Amino acid sequence: MNVRRRLISAAAITAATALGLATLTACGGDTAAAGDPDEFDVVASFYPMAFLAERIGGDHAHVTSLTQPGQEPHDLEISAKQTARLQESDAVLYLKNLQPSVDEAVAQSGVRTKIDAASLTSLEKHGNEVGGHAAEHDDHEGSDEGEPSGLDPHIWLDPVRYAQVAEGVGAAFAKADPGHAADYRKNTADLVRQLDALNTEFTTGLATARTKVFLTTHAAFGYLAERYGLTEEAINGLDPESEPSAARVKELEKLAKADGVTTVFYETLVSDKTAKTVAKDAGLRTDVLDPIEGITKKSRGQDYLQVMRANLTALKTALGAK
Repeated sequence: MNVRRRLISAAAITAATALGLATLTACGGDTAAAGDPDEFDVVASFYPMAFLAERIGGDHAHVTSLTQPGQEPHDLEISAKQTARLQESDAVLYLKNLQPSVDEAVAQSGVRTKIDAASLTSLEKHGNEVGGHAAEHDDHEGSDEGEPSGLDPHIWLDPVRYAQVAEGVGAAFAKADPGHAADYRKNTADLVRQLDALNTEFTTGLATARTKVFLTTHAAFGYLAERYGLTEEAINGLDPESEPSAARVKELEKLAKADGVTTVFYETLVSDKTAKTVAKDAGLRTDVLDPIEGITKKSRGQDYLQVMRANLTALKTALGAK
């Protein structure tokens, strides 16, 4: 698919003829990562984008992710090799303002098809508290920790917004690789149906929740909370590595008691130290609520759909849903 890779491959064959088969074998590792030149070559910024690219691209796409399994995507710094890989691709799928080094590399690249997932749905400003929390429990005087801290990028944790992104990605793939447009449209429709079914599962599963408030270490679940009528109270803000103030921790202990909260949720790619400290002080238990920024051996599932269903199970238990 990519003309530049075709030229490189031709040069490699010419060199092999002159220098012998041994030289060809030694150089093979440098070009193997590029995949089949006839495939639609997509570079994805991190797992939620790679999942979409793989499911929509199907057999026609070769997808690589800039963020490795277990790596915190917010902290990604792109290497020179990854930058070169990006330059050779047919398309890049990323989420603007989540990974600054990716934004810079994409802006400077000559890739013809640049797909910003953030442009395919709506983003909102979310702070440490998101959702319909009871007003009598709100007490943010003298503190700016409850204020919105910027546009929340975690759109993939809302199946409805994620489906909107999927539809935009499918349309972009069809335009960039028209020879396989019909397959991209079919794959997109199949994925959207699965995301619609997931949305129904969450709606039904959380409808009978005894409490609507849940505590997390990382403010990643604002869109999910809004979608299903819940309230997310986050210890930290949108930055998973930030440290909460003593006042914020004390406030959360008060909220947990008032709203019947049972669990402090933490995530798989960041230390659970803060969650365990808050839980111990407040007499709560801890559990995983996965923001699905990457799939590892610790993940409760092998792909986005499986881990989202594991998240639903964890929420139902914590919120007392039947």
